[in-house]
Formats: sequence, structure tokens, C-alpha cells
Amino acid sequence: MKDIQNIKLSKNASIEEALKVIGDGAMQIALVVDKSDRLIGTLTDGDIRRGLLKGLDLKSSIESITFKTPTIAKESDTKEMILKLAISKKLNHIPIIDESGKVIGIQEISQLVMPNEKKNKVILMVGGLGERLGSLTKDTPKPMLKVGNKSILETIVENFKGYGYTNIVMCLNYKSEIIQDYFGDGSEFGVNIEYIVEEKRMGTAGALSLLKDNSKEPFFVMNGDLLTNVNFEKIHECYLLNNAQALMCVREYESQVPYGVINIENTKIVSVEEKPTQKFFVNAGIYMLNPEVLKYIPKNEFYNMTTLFEKLIDKDKNIISFPIDGYWLDIGRFEEYKKANEEYNEVF
Repeated sequence: MKDIQNIKLSKNASIEEALKVIGDGAMQIALVVDKSDRLIGTLTDGDIRRGLLKGLDLKSSIESITFKTPTIAKESDTKEMILKLAISKKLNHIPIIDESGKVIGIQEISQLVMPNEKKNKVILMVGGLGERLGSLTKDTPKPMLKVGNKSILETIVENFKGYGYTNIVMCLNYKSEIIQDYFGDGSEFGVNIEYIVEEKRMGTAGALSLLKDNSKEPFFVMNGDLLTNVNFEKIHECYLLNNAQALMCVREYESQVPYGVINIENTKIVSVEEKPTQKFFVNAGIYMLNPEVLKYIPKNEFYNMTTLFEKLIDKDKNIISFPIDGYWLDIGRFEEYKKANEEYNEVF
């Protein structure tokens, strides 16, 4: 998503001003906004040419030639949704707006088709036993179970690759040879893959102590049994904008109390709520970390990611959350595995 500060215009701007903005902006488009940065419309050199042919001059206002019904995308839309929309409308750019209608950026479609490769590593935790899936994982590690026409892990790798994250490390344990034999060095999948084989199970963060790279770039960590269409670039942007040491993706979870809840002060009943629904944010199993936090993970020991975040909270580090609004499914039980197969083609 591109910055828009140099391509914004007020509706009272002149055609002369618009030509300068369009020419200097290098995107051949201007965004017409109100005083609150809400999108009014778009303007291209084609719109200007048509206006001049109708008798307008360089001092004329752009208001009458502004295209007031442009195709837009929401901040929460995934890369795939934006790309599909752009292809259907044959567009090169799509303005991005937030929930209030304020324009916050513009997406160049060419960037979605050919994403820039990122240096940041992606650490995939794929060493779990998958015991709750019973016989399904007797001979196959859970991340290699087929959902749709490919394994869970292959979908994860493809999703990261789609956003330009191609340097992948897989932390293995249970039936590690199956994963290594399938993915190799990653070249067949357009990525680079390294492996860390845990001699013993090390939890959701312990294997990070075995990382050999001394890179100073922040890196992703993700559980290998998740299906999601989250925008990984937006996670990265959020991490950088907040100057965070650690980021945890979270997901809203609802739980309904099956009884009437009685609220009491001392012995007095002050209210009754019939089967209320409670909402919580839960850990979504996707993180971005500064390499500096690795020093808090003990060497070659069982250690969970939640324990690491508790440690960072105690140390008063800047740790932030990133709510996931799109599709997300933790495939831990047979019910979720069945649901994933039912929904896969529609989502991916």
C-alpha cells in the first residue's frame, strides 16, 4: 500500500494543480478528499482531457470532472480480495479506506501480482504430535494433512510467499523426515527453507533458542496447524509503526453462559442477565518478534510463547496486539479439520 500524501487534492483544486499532482505522483491518479480526508472521488489525466475538450481551462475547478463513484477497498480486505476486485474492474490502483471512510492509502495492483521479496524470516512451528486428531496423524504429521488439494503447511508457505516472505525456517519434531522429504530446500515452491529438528519437544517457543541466524530483522513465528487469509504485510506494518519488540495476533472469541447470571452486591441482587455472551481476545498463534527477545528464551528447554510474552510484560517491553478480522481456523480436532475442508475452496 502506497502513501497518499502527495496525491491528495481538495474538491476546490484547479485543473492546473491536478495536473501537477498527477504528474509528480508517478501513479497517474489523484485522490480528491474532504477536510477530514474522506474520499470524494478520483481523478486521472483522462478525466482532465475530457474536461478540457468540454471547454474547461487550467483554472477551472476539478469538482465537475472528479469521478465520484470509484472502486474502493477496505483496510481489512485481504490481498486476494483486492486483487480479485481489481481484475474484475480492470484497474491499476484501488484507494484503501478505513471504517470511517477516511482514505489511508492506495494499492498498486502490480505490487500484489509481483510482491517485493522481504528479508524477514518466517519461523513455522511444525513439530506437534496432533494427538487430538487420532488416527489421522498416526502416520502423518498434522501440518501435512490435506485440506483442499494440498497440505496445511503448503498453504501456509504459499500465503507467506504471496506477500514476499520467502525465507522460511521449519522447526520439526514428530515425523520430521516426511516434511523434509516433501519440501526439500523449498526451491520447487519458490522459497528458501531451512530446518531445525528438535531432539525433544520444546513447546511453542523453545525451538527459537536454536536459531543460528544473527539477523537484526524482525521475524514471524506461526503455528503450523493454522489456516488464515490474514495480510502478513499489514502485521509487519503494524509492528514497525508501533516500534514494537513483540506482536501477537489475537482473535475475538465468544462464549455464552448457559444460565441466567445473577449480579450481587453484598447480598442484594442488583440485576439478572439471561444467558449472557462474553467476549474475549485469544491468542491466534501468529507473532512478530524482535531478535532481541530471544535472550529471554532458555537454551534447549521446553518453553511456550505465552510464557515469553509474560516475561516481556514483566520487563515492560513494548508488546502489541493485532486483531485478525478475516478467516482463521486452528485445526486441532477432527471437527475443525472437517470444517477446514468444507470451507477451503471458498476462502483460498
